[in-house]
Order: sequence, then structure tokens, then C-alpha cells
Amino acid sequence: RNEDITVTLSQKAFSLLQYPLPQHALSRLTGKFAQCDNPWVKDTLIKAFIKRFKVDMSQALEPAPTAYATFNDFFTRALRDGVRPITTNGIASPADGAFSQLGTIEDEMIFQAKGHHYTLTQLLGGDPAAAAPFRNGEFATVYLSPKDYHRVHMPYSGTLTKMIYVPGKLFSVNTITAQQVPALFARNERVVAFFDTEIGPMAVVLVGAMIVASIETTWAGLVTPPTRRIQTFEYTGERVPVTIKTGEEMGRFKLGSTAIVLFGPGVVKWNASLGEQARVCMGE
Repeated sequence: RNEDITVTLSQKAFSLLQYPLPQHALSRLTGKFAQCDNPWVKDTLIKAFIKRFKVDMSQALEPAPTAYATFNDFFTRALRDGVRPITTNGIASPADGAFSQLGTIEDEMIFQAKGHHYTLTQLLGGDPAAAAPFRNGEFATVYLSPKDYHRVHMPYSGTLTKMIYVPGKLFSVNTITAQQVPALFARNERVVAFFDTEIGPMAVVLVGAMIVASIETTWAGLVTPPTRRIQTFEYTGERVPVTIKTGEEMGRFKLGSTAIVLFGPGVVKWNASLGEQARVCMGE
């Protein structure tokens, strides 16, 4: 139908227009506004954002929009105790959002969207050895929309062994862009955290996106190396072990994005009720 063709063309145009944009410069500029503590600026931004995206402030630890020092503080707001019960049976969702995709990794291939896949090795920074434990395993991709709670929590108790910062683009990671941009999640800037758990290796990938000012982790703080190249940080040997329990905070996005969870083969079976675009809350 004509209306379907129009929607498809507009989706393609939206995705194509992102290629020539100065993605990092726009993100840095947005980050400056988000960190501004001028009361008029930050209160105007916060109130407009709440109205536009219908943010439920009743679940926030601090429900008053004007109480936040900056827009970033509002965006990474904490929740009230008890509003996100943590499962004691299985894998917990790392974030509020919706499943872009979830399922089995076919050898090295991870499904992104209709017509698009990317490889484990690409996603994890180009090292086949890092990808090997997850071949034929399971993955879940959770997209955090603007209205969602933007802290990322531990899906399953484990001990951090390594973190990799992977530089890259900053395409939007919404559904439209995922359907149009090949290997999207393996092209964007990201932080990969590897954990040892009682059910084997687990990786949590925090994927940056357009106007995402930064990615933080609870053990390293802001992860923005001064040089834009792959950097690996080992957490073994003489370092004090970083052990995080299921449901504990492990990181946060300053302006939203995507979290991807990886497990090895034969240890995880996703709940049959879950599927593409299924809504999920952190801790479920």
C-alpha cells in the first residue's frame, strides 16, 4: 500500500541521514546541556522531557523534577526501594526496556533484525578468543527507550574478569535504525564486561548511541579513554576481585541505549513468553 511505502521510505531516510552526521560532536554538545546546572535550563529540559516521553516519576526515589541538580542526574535517577523486585529464579533482566531480539547464537552469528546479523567477534572487539566461549550460546538484546529507567543491573551473580572499551559510531539504536543499519550493535561505541559465574562465562555489552553522553560502570566510573582505540582492562591477578550479585547496579547510560547479555551454550533457556519487542522491567 502507498502508506506502507511512505513509512518504509521515511524509515530509510531517517537511517541514511545518520551516516553523514557528526555523531560524536552532537553527543558532546548534548552532554554539555545535560550537565548544565543552571536552574532554568535544567528544569526546562527535565519538565519537557517528562511531558514528551510520559516518564512515570512516581517510581523515582526523588519524584520532584526540580530537585535534580542536572538533566543527567534526572536521567540516571534511582528508583524507590521495592519497585523492581529481583528474581531469585534464573536470569534477571539487566534493565527496563524491550527485547529487540533474544535467542540462540548460531555459531558466531547474532540476529539483529530482519535481514541483518552481526558476529560475536565483531561485537566483542575483534578478538576470536574472547568470542569462543559464547559460540552457539544465548543472547538477549534489551533496548532502553527515553522514558525508561537507565541504570543497568547484573543479570546473574558473577566476578568481573575483563572490560573492553571499543570505539565506534553513535547511530541511534531504536527499532527503525536496527532494521536499516547493518551490524549496528557491532559498529557503535561500546563497553564489554566479562564475568565468571557459577553457570559459566557471561558478558554484558553496554552499547552507546546517538546523543549518549557517556557510559559508566560501578567499578571504573566514566569509561571514556582519551584515545579512541580499543582498550582492555584486566581484573585478575593482584586486583581486588569485583563481585556483583544478581540485581545489583553495574552501570548506567547518560541518555539511553542498549544492553546485550551473552551466555555460553547449554546453560540458559529463555522464558517462552518473551519475544521481539516484549516489554521487560529490570529484575524480572
